[in-house]
Formats: sequence, structure tokens, C-alpha cells
Amino acid sequence: MISQLIRQSADALAEAIVAWQYKLQPEIWQPYGAPGRVKSVRDARYHLDYLAEALDAEDPSLFTAYLAWVKVLFNGLGFPETVLPVTMECTRQVLAEQFPTEVCAPALALIDAGLRSLTEMPATLPTYLAGDTPLDHLARAYLDALLAGDRRTASQMILEAVEQGTPVKEIYLRVFQPVQHEIGRLWQTNGISVAQEHFCTAATQLVMSQLYPYIFTGERKDRQLVAACESGELHEIGARIVTDFFEMEGWDTYFLGANTPMESILREAERRRADLLAVSCTMTFHIGQVRELIAAARARGMQVRILVGGYPFNIAGNLWQSVGADGYAPDAQQAIRVAEELLA
Repeated sequence: MISQLIRQSADALAEAIVAWQYKLQPEIWQPYGAPGRVKSVRDARYHLDYLAEALDAEDPSLFTAYLAWVKVLFNGLGFPETVLPVTMECTRQVLAEQFPTEVCAPALALIDAGLRSLTEMPATLPTYLAGDTPLDHLARAYLDALLAGDRRTASQMILEAVEQGTPVKEIYLRVFQPVQHEIGRLWQTNGISVAQEHFCTAATQLVMSQLYPYIFTGERKDRQLVAACESGELHEIGARIVTDFFEMEGWDTYFLGANTPMESILREAERRRADLLAVSCTMTFHIGQVRELIAAARARGMQVRILVGGYPFNIAGNLWQSVGADGYAPDAQQAIRVAEELLA
């Protein structure tokens, strides 16, 4: 399978792709020197990882969506608009040189589809805080406080809103969720640094923990949830929001957090006799690990229902079925509904 061959040769392929890039666009890349070349090889490896996952899933939308994301990222970095098309052409050239045509044909078709879509993809993204929901003013003020590094004020305005009657679920859905999307957009467009993105995310997680007295108040149900991000996945806030929603619905929850080894996830699900195992995946190149986790749970005869969510599942509508999950939800509110249906 071409996806396996790409993974096995990824380092060499990435080096070859970058060599072509430097040959075709030396005026763009040479000023970055040796450190820039190292980053270019790293990026070429990312392109190959996403390509391989899209091939495994047999869903071109995963790769096309990734290219759309990269186009915005490159625009924010000030790269000429020719950079991404040339990079994909170089990738195509290297694969065609390294593998027989009949073997690499699916990969070349995927790259061609992405290249055709590039001209229609936007180079910028609109804000997630457009001012058209009742809590957008609070969300904007909260984000401004975070970007100013004022965690105390950010926390205070959220606690005051809840004390004045704003439901905690609304804070999660109308403030935390769009603010996190906006933070991601600002990083992607080079509007904030990685350090700022990390600070804002950590601050929001702290504020979420301060809301726990308002969360652990509902009538309890005889339901057990274990939630986690698979090994290597560092984006945990989405899974934490889902976990808190289940807690507000009266479930007993056990949140394992980011980068949890597969065996640890399965062991805790068994130990706690979980009714539902929620697995969150943000990075497309971690889909294979989600698939392995689910296969391992089935092989052990675990009766737990498995719910998946995260960016790649939002892109590819049938991906949750291809990894063997029992269900999928695009957000925390719908996760509750799907869980109840699975356990009815």
C-alpha cells in the first residue's frame, strides 16, 4: 500500500522534496539558511503524513482540508502564493520518481485533486467572534484579557457572568469554544505566537476548573465515562469540554487528558467499567492510533461503547465508521445526545 511506503520512506522523501523546492525557488528558500532548510524538511514530512492518512481513510477531503489550512498558514507567514503549489508539484514529482506508477497512482491523484482545489481555497479566515450571538461581547472581552496576559481579569469576568445567571454550558459553548477557535485562527495567521497560544489555552483550562463547583451539582446517573486523547495527541481542551458536559449531565467521568498511552486508556476503561469511552483526535496523522486503540478494545472483548470526535472527524463524515467507532459527535452538546442513543 502506498501509504505504508510513504511512511517508511518519509525522511528520504522529505529531503528529496525540499531539494526540488530549493532548485525551483532558490530566491525564496536560500535566505533562510540551514535552519530554514531543517524546517522545510519538517514541513514536507507533515505533508506526507497527512497524505498517508488521507490515503488510508480513502477520503480526499482530509488532504484537501489540510492544504486549505496550510494555504492560510503560509499566507500569514508572508510566503508567495506560488510556494504551496510548487511544494505539491515537488511532492508529486518525488513520489512519481520513487515508486512505480501503478503503486503511487492513488497518491498522485490525491495531490492532483488538492492542486485543483488550491485556487478556490481562501488565503485568510474570518473571525470566530463576529458579534452575532448574545455572549460574543463577553467572548471578545475575555479574549482581549487573555491576549493581554491578564488571566485574573479573564477569570473574574467569567465567574461574574455565571454568578449573574449565565448557564455554565453557555459559557462553554459561546465563550470558551469560539475563543479557542479564534486563538487557533490568530496563531495560524501569524497574529499571535506559540507562547501566547499556549498561555491562552492554559488560562482557559484554569478558568474551567474554577467552574467545577457549578458543574458537580446535578442529579447523578449510573453512567461512567472515560475520556482521553491518544498517545501523541496534545490538544486536550476539546476532550475536557466534552467530559465536563457529561459531568453536568450527571455522569461520573474520568478524564485522562492529552498524550495517553493506548494501554493506559484501555486499562482505565476496564477498571472503571466505563459505559462510554470518548476519544479525541485533533491532528489527522493520529487517526491511525485511534484506529489501533479501537481495534485493541474490540480484540479484548470490551463491551464499552466508543465515541470519537475532533477535527478530522468533522472533515470526513464517514471517518468514524472507518476507524471502527460506535459513534461520532462534532461537539460536546451533540456528544451527550449520541451517547444516550448508543446506550438506550
